[in-house]
Amino acid sequence: MGVLVAGVIVGAVARAVGREAGAQRAADLAAVAAGKVMHESYGRLFEPALLDGQPNPRHLEKAAYLALGRARAVAVVRANGFSDVAVTFPDAATIAPVRVRVLVKENVRVGRHSARVAAVAEAELGPTDLTGFAEGGGYSGPLAYRQGKPMRPDVALTFDRMQAAARADGVSLLITSAYRSDAEQAVLWARHPDPKWVARPGTSLHRYGTELDLGPPSAYAWLESNAERFHFIRRYAWEPWHFGYALNQQSRPAKASGGVAAAPGDGSAGFARGSVPGFVPARFAPILTRAAQRWNVSATLLAAQIYAESTFNPFARSPAGALGIAQFMPGTAKAMGLDDPFDAQQAIDAQAHLMRDLLRRFGSVPLALAAYNAGPGAVAACGCIPNIPETRGYVARILGLMNGAGVPLVAGNALAVRLVR
Repeated sequence: MGVLVAGVIVGAVARAVGREAGAQRAADLAAVAAGKVMHESYGRLFEPALLDGQPNPRHLEKAAYLALGRARAVAVVRANGFSDVAVTFPDAATIAPVRVRVLVKENVRVGRHSARVAAVAEAELGPTDLTGFAEGGGYSGPLAYRQGKPMRPDVALTFDRMQAAARADGVSLLITSAYRSDAEQAVLWARHPDPKWVARPGTSLHRYGTELDLGPPSAYAWLESNAERFHFIRRYAWEPWHFGYALNQQSRPAKASGGVAAAPGDGSAGFARGSVPGFVPARFAPILTRAAQRWNVSATLLAAQIYAESTFNPFARSPAGALGIAQFMPGTAKAMGLDDPFDAQQAIDAQAHLMRDLLRRFGSVPLALAAYNAGPGAVAACGCIPNIPETRGYVARILGLMNGAGVPLVAGNALAVRLVR
C-alpha cells in the first residue's frame, strides 16, 4: 500500500512538473508572438494621425497597438492548453512601448493538495547590433558614418575634405540621406509610389553608397560652385541637394532617349531637408535647425531624441534628476558648458554638440543614442547597446520616431524581437 501511495504521489508531482514546463513554453511562445505583432505595427505609431485634414488609416493609437499584442499573447496561451493568463507592458507609460510580459498560471492537483504553477516570459522589441557592413543593394562592403549616415569609406573621407573647405568659407553642410539598401528603398516606394519623387527599388543610385543628399538650402550655391573639386557631381538639374561621388563606375544616372538624365527622384525629396519633422513645435524648429547645421548632426535625429526625452517640455525633470528639454544630468551639463538646462536654445545646442561627439566616437546612431542614455562608458565596455531595458527601449523609440519622419528602419538601425526573461 505504501509503495502504491508513493507511486501515486510521484505521478502527481510529475504531472505538476510537466504542466509547469508547459506553462513556461506557452508563456515564451506568447511573449514572442506578441512581440512580433508589436514589431509589425510599431511604425504605425509614428504615422501622422491626419493627412490633409483627414484621418490617416496607417496611424495606430497606442491603446490599439497594445491591444494587438495582448490579443495575440492570449490566443497563443490558450492554443497551448492554458486559460489563466495576464499580459502586461512594463514600459506602457512611454510613447511607444517595446516590452511585453506574459504570466501563465494554473492550479494542479497533487494528491489531496493543489499546487500553483506559474510561468513568466518577457519579450523585447529592441535595436539590433550595428554591423557597419552594407548588403542588399548595389554595394556590399564596410560602411563609414558621417552625421549618423552610412556611406562607402572613400566617400566619407572625401566628404570630410569637402566639409572642411565649406566650413572655411563659412558654410555648414548637413547630410540628410546617404546609402540606402534596396529594402529601405522599398519602404520609401511603398509610402510614396511616385517615380517623380521616389526611385523604384533596385534603381536608386543611393544603393551604391556613393550618393549624398546635402543641405541646408543655403549651402546649395556653394555646392554648385565647389562640389566637383572633390569629385562630387550634381546628379539632376531639378535636385540641387543630390550629389554623387564620381569615382565609381556603377553610380551613374540612367539615360533616356536624347541623352537626358531620366532617373526618378532620389527618394527623399518628399521629406524634410535641412529642416525638422512635422511633430516639432514651431517655436523649436529654428533652434533645432541651427543646432543641426552647427554640429553637423541630423535634425531628424535631434528632434526624435527630444520628443522621446521630454516631448519638448523645456522644464521637464526626471525622477533620476535629468533636467530640461534635452534631459541633461547636472554633471553632463557642466561638462558640456551648459549653464542652464532649462534654456531650450542652450540645451538643444549642447545636445547636438554631445551627439556629434558620440557619433564620431561610436560611429552609429543606435550606439550614440545608447551612450547618451546610459553613458559612453557602458557602451564602450561592450561595444554594443547595453542590456539595460530603459536604454534599449529608449533607442528603439527614437529609431521608431525617425522611421515615422521618413528615415526607415533598415540595416543596422533595424529592430528585432527577442526573449529577455
